[in-house]
Amino acid sequence: MNFFERTLVFLETEMIKPEPYGIFHIVSFLLMVAAVAVLCALMKNSSEPAVSRMVLVAWIAIVVLEIYKQTVFTLEYENGSVTSDYQWYAFPFQFCSTPMYVLPFIAFLPDSKLRDGAIAFMSSFSLFAGLAVMLYPSDVFVSTIGINIQTMVHHSSQVILGVFFAIRYRKRLGFKYFLRGVAFYAVSVLAALALNFAVHAVLNANAIDETFNMFFISPYFECTLPVLGSIYTVVPYPVFLVIYVLGFTAAAALVLFAVLCAAKGGCLIYERLRTHT
Repeated sequence: MNFFERTLVFLETEMIKPEPYGIFHIVSFLLMVAAVAVLCALMKNSSEPAVSRMVLVAWIAIVVLEIYKQTVFTLEYENGSVTSDYQWYAFPFQFCSTPMYVLPFIAFLPDSKLRDGAIAFMSSFSLFAGLAVMLYPSDVFVSTIGINIQTMVHHSSQVILGVFFAIRYRKRLGFKYFLRGVAFYAVSVLAALALNFAVHAVLNANAIDETFNMFFISPYFECTLPVLGSIYTVVPYPVFLVIYVLGFTAAAALVLFAVLCAAKGGCLIYERLRTHT
């Protein structure tokens, strides 16, 4: 066994598949909460260049872990040889993959409407998606240690960064600001739709029987998301798509509003405590 093969075996080290709200999930959730508190405390008065550097580090970590995930889902060491079989369902453009494509706008751009749109998206749509997985991990856990760590780091980072952005930029985050985030969401949905049609056509032309369902909105495969999966089976596809788009938008706005209200309440409590001490 050469170095590459030993590395591949190490990356595929297995564990007992974690259960939702088991010890692995609970510890991951608590670490996420602690990271939110620490990040907000340490960087509440930091400069914009410092925020950009922090976002860049987070983006690099997310991308590196995604490369690891794609490697594990593509290559396998078995019976003394390495085989390759790409799992198309794991293509890195699910809704929770969007931070990989949005964070560079925050890390590299100066203060602008485009950067504001990326911040609004991360503090609403991405925050909602990450929080949904962290509260209801359903089928994200597998029996590979590294993949379980990757999925918890990836989705918790959405919550950590989303809450941080919402709190740091809370004075900006109004309706018009949120609409800039909606623009990023709309582009993401359109890209997912285009990929679903294009890749399905290519796979079908080559007689490859694989599930490719980005954002779970493909007309060729059922949606497996909670609630939306039930809707998919009882309404025409265009109606489902409208419900999906509007539902995610409403949920993202609600989560952002809740974080902003909590932040405002926390600031008021802090000011009163400081006044009385």
